[in-house]
Amino acid sequence: MNPKEISRRWFFEQCGIGMGAMAFNQLMAAAPVSPLAPRKPHFAPKAKNVIFLFMAGAPSHLEMFDNKPQLAKFDGTLPPPELLKGYRAAFINPNSKLLGPKFKFAKYGQSGAELSELLPHLSKVVDDIAIVKSMVTDAFNHAPGQIMMNTGSTQFGRPSLGAWATYGLGSESKDLPAFVVFSSGKKGPSGGNSCWGSGFLPTVYQGVQFRGSGDPVLYLSNPPGVDAQLQRESLDAIRGMNEVHLTKTGDPEIATRINSFEMAFRMQSSAPELMDLAKEPKHILESYGVEPGKPSFAANCLLARRLVERGTRFVQLFHEAWDQHGNLVKDIKINCKDTDQACAALIADLKQRGMLKDTLVVWGGEFGRTPMVQGGSDGRDHHPNAFTMWMAGGGVKPGLTLGESDELGFNVVKNKVHVHDLNATILHLLGFDHLKLTYRFQGRDYRLTDVHGELVKELLA
Repeated sequence: MNPKEISRRWFFEQCGIGMGAMAFNQLMAAAPVSPLAPRKPHFAPKAKNVIFLFMAGAPSHLEMFDNKPQLAKFDGTLPPPELLKGYRAAFINPNSKLLGPKFKFAKYGQSGAELSELLPHLSKVVDDIAIVKSMVTDAFNHAPGQIMMNTGSTQFGRPSLGAWATYGLGSESKDLPAFVVFSSGKKGPSGGNSCWGSGFLPTVYQGVQFRGSGDPVLYLSNPPGVDAQLQRESLDAIRGMNEVHLTKTGDPEIATRINSFEMAFRMQSSAPELMDLAKEPKHILESYGVEPGKPSFAANCLLARRLVERGTRFVQLFHEAWDQHGNLVKDIKINCKDTDQACAALIADLKQRGMLKDTLVVWGGEFGRTPMVQGGSDGRDHHPNAFTMWMAGGGVKPGLTLGESDELGFNVVKNKVHVHDLNATILHLLGFDHLKLTYRFQGRDYRLTDVHGELVKELLA
């Protein structure tokens, strides 16, 4: 053979008698049939599934969760100069006047947690959730902030939290994807598909985006003239060729392709049944605020419950409508009307079915909003220094309020929780030591939390 014709692929195909080839063949023999076969985590998990309610655009913690009487007192005045030292805002001059909260707060439940009047439904289940008022992040613009929250990095190309979860645990569903994504609101997240991508992990672990109406996935239905038998025969032939190629090359993307074709075939019967919300009892539909056949965040919440019931590992709902640089009062009322009832109903529904104990629900956006005004007198800019998220179920301590921001809601002063700490804690609840859930890429081991992250023990039940 001409030396120029010798390639790495030729070497591994034709010289399969070396130690590397023998080791590879042994691994292939021991490997599970499906890359999504269920796997055991490092230790006994508290949560088996995750539903992440991602409020893209960054909700104002100051209007919803973090009551600041002093901010109301100093409304219209300039913030203290020492507070702004080294501070960088996305759009406004940091030396803008302070803006007092626009809504009233009250204490609810046995826990006495404070919520604003915007959240009448969440107030009824407040003893089932843990509120974290001390979140911080590294990014102050939407795309990098959303990618940071979901992948642990502000740069494109890292695997998402959902991809890490399915890589570590596999799936308990053979007929539906392991990681499903829904999007509602005005538009999709600014971070795009990277928010649920697999990065350098095999693409079998990336999120599958479902639509709110019609075929949940494009081209799921057979075209005219193609029946189930013809499709099955075609898939069997394609699978055979792919398996031959997989044996030769060991390329994990071929295993992904085989899995995707088979999953799509099974979804032709499982997905329509999943999406048929009319089969739900009337009182359940009313509790979520769902109108069958009408796409909405509420419908997506109910679909999330139906997915985890059927073994889907990770469901993420993006609702992009929270970027209130102006029209804060009007638009945040709309946001909460669209989401509050369904979020609370999801908690109550999971609880009464006995599913909340091993389903982790997470709510939050990419960062918070400034105590300073933008847009005249009715808006707030992006703010990474302090914001609020909440969690429920799956081993989280219910009725807890963790952390504090200062009297103006500007900086965290107690129990700071970085995005890396949140992700480390979510992985812990799924049964993983975040330091040990790794994937080797370009010569080094990577993990979701990179070289950061501490377990937030206070959140654990």
